[in-house]
Amino acid sequence: MTISTTTRQDPEHPVARPAPSPGRLRRAVTTVFRWHRPLIALAAASLVLLVVCIVGVVTDPRVLTGLPIWDKPAKFAVSVAVYSFTLAWLISLMPRRRRLGSILGTISAAMLAGELVAIVAQVVRGRTSHFDFATPLDAIVYQSMAGMIATLWLCNLALVVLLLIQRLPDRSLMWALRLGLIIAVIGMGLAYLMTLPTPAQQASWGQGGAVSVVGAHTVGLPDGGPGLPLLGWSTVGGDLRIPHFVGLHGLQVMILLALGLIALGRRTALLSSATVRLRLVVTAAAAYLAVIAVLAWQALRGQSVIHPDALTAGATAAISLAALAAAGVILRAGARAVRADVPAAVPGGDRP
Repeated sequence: MTISTTTRQDPEHPVARPAPSPGRLRRAVTTVFRWHRPLIALAAASLVLLVVCIVGVVTDPRVLTGLPIWDKPAKFAVSVAVYSFTLAWLISLMPRRRRLGSILGTISAAMLAGELVAIVAQVVRGRTSHFDFATPLDAIVYQSMAGMIATLWLCNLALVVLLLIQRLPDRSLMWALRLGLIIAVIGMGLAYLMTLPTPAQQASWGQGGAVSVVGAHTVGLPDGGPGLPLLGWSTVGGDLRIPHFVGLHGLQVMILLALGLIALGRRTALLSSATVRLRLVVTAAAAYLAVIAVLAWQALRGQSVIHPDALTAGATAAISLAALAAAGVILRAGARAVRADVPAAVPGGDRP
């Protein structure tokens, strides 16, 4: 007779699991920094800046464009931290031309860091960082930021080309990275719409008046009106920051989707098929791009994101239904393939 030596755990007195050792944590941090040191360092610095901004929101009573003056650098710190971390991980996955990818990552880190420095410097001065031409210094800061963002956009476009020649074991993840970065590049490009002079600014120019601000986030109304808490997106007019933000972080959405499908594929036969996962990723990317297009269209019509009209609601519903229908077709075809792969039972095979 075999005697089990396994000790049952008393549910009323659970055995505490040992905490991760400092050595293991140190190795994990070292591994992450090896992905791409400048980008990970920037992500860490952005988190430190976020803490500084939170303190600033609490202690600094100044308000700029209707929000606490430290709200904008706080949002940019979060966005830069997430984007830098993602980009570093993406570059670490490249089996080919990683050195070129690393160079592009370093340039991207420098541009993003410069953007954060400029935003914080303007906050300290009590000035807006975007669209400000009130003084020669303000114009220099804004034009420098525009140059940095253009450089960042070109680096990301080059990374898209690099990803097209990469090969990863999982095709769904590979295409999630490709399509996600393409979506992010499109999202970055939408920022250009904010730099265009508004009709009011053009009218002021036409009358020979001085214009200290060129461009705007809000369409149909001046910047600084009522907005969503923390985000500040306009609740009374169109806001071009919304499609820009949603597009910019499409990379993270696509990566999380692909990783989620891979994890479910280990437990579900239907999603164990790389072809099924790939088709779902492509469908999601197409739907995501369509949503960005609707958000941009809505903003350009001067319509608040929380007050869609019948056209916007109808377009959004059509996208949702089309995506769900496509996903249903993909899953149904995958289910048929799974059933076809299951060997038929042999009649009488279970009998002795």
